[in-house]
Amino acid sequence: MEMEGEKTEDEGFFFHEVSFVDRDGRLRTSRVPVVQELDRRGITQLPQRFVQLKPGDSVGPTQCCTGSETLQTIDLSMVRDGSAEELAKLAEAAKQQGMFLIKGHGVDSSVLDEVEAVVKGFFGLSFEEKKSSVGSYGSADNMGYGRNFVKSEDQPLDWIDRLAIKALPKGATDGLNVWPHKPANFRRAMETYVDQSRNVLDQVLVSLAESFSLDKHAFLHQFDPQGSEMNVRVNYYPPCPRPDLALGITPHTDASALTLLTQISHGTHGLQVFRGLDHDLDSRSGWRTVVWPSGALLVIVGDLFEIISDGRGESPWHRVVTQADAERMSIALFYNPAPESEISPVKGGSGTYRKVVAGEYRMHLYGISPTKKKEAILHAKKA
Repeated sequence: MEMEGEKTEDEGFFFHEVSFVDRDGRLRTSRVPVVQELDRRGITQLPQRFVQLKPGDSVGPTQCCTGSETLQTIDLSMVRDGSAEELAKLAEAAKQQGMFLIKGHGVDSSVLDEVEAVVKGFFGLSFEEKKSSVGSYGSADNMGYGRNFVKSEDQPLDWIDRLAIKALPKGATDGLNVWPHKPANFRRAMETYVDQSRNVLDQVLVSLAESFSLDKHAFLHQFDPQGSEMNVRVNYYPPCPRPDLALGITPHTDASALTLLTQISHGTHGLQVFRGLDHDLDSRSGWRTVVWPSGALLVIVGDLFEIISDGRGESPWHRVVTQADAERMSIALFYNPAPESEISPVKGGSGTYRKVVAGEYRMHLYGISPTKKKEAILHAKKA
């Protein structure tokens, strides 16, 4: 278990203490500032460790040179009724955009309202209350309250605090203090949301198979009902003194099969998707801001789905930018086959991909990510 968050008396700042394995295989620890507490302190200068961009880079939602990204919106209620038009839209969105909005999804509005309320309640606590409410664990899953994906002392840091929980399979976190005790209804609200969201993602997997003219269980059968995983990551992005220099999350593709994202801070948008050429992620003109309406959920295609679909769906590069005058929160659910399961590309696709073990691939991606190209997925491609 990682050490408790620490406050240094001389600086007055709070820190997460995170563990990582360095390039020589040694276990190291690093102190990472708690960005919510930096904001609460009222800092006006961005600490050097958070500088990721060059002055003048165009990153903000209103500065992005190519504007906003118009995503397909898939009505799952129409898909359930057999709409060929909606299925065609779904296949195009998965292949061409790698993400799509869904409505008619079946997640109760009361469930969404409650899960949003408990997330706001948790991040409304003081730092000491949050640390006493939930622990932090430096395993590969980086569960608990704190930071994730810190790999070195000199790594530029994302402007984010997060809460990470393995919600499925049931009992996966028994004995670990990863579910907040405050608010008191946090676990019940989140587990209800996860259960309903799993049903949604199972339907999406079936619908994607049908949209590609495959057997409807072609993808879903690789998700063992008892062993498949759902990892929850609650993201908190406080206002940032220099949004032109910092990122909320570094450019990446998701290692998951599918990611389901709900935005809590309605009216502010920070997610951007890359539409430039040749994976030139430094291009100022390649990033587009993703805007979606209240009540809609966003599905992002991950690397594992790109593999099992044999390239029919493609995982997109995306990142999160910061805001100068607004906080943002979101909930990401990462849906994966059981980590020990060997997943196989369905036949009839590009023929590019080979079998991989789900958990091994995810560890491979985390080990080399982020990169300037989709190098991780080369691991799953045939020689």
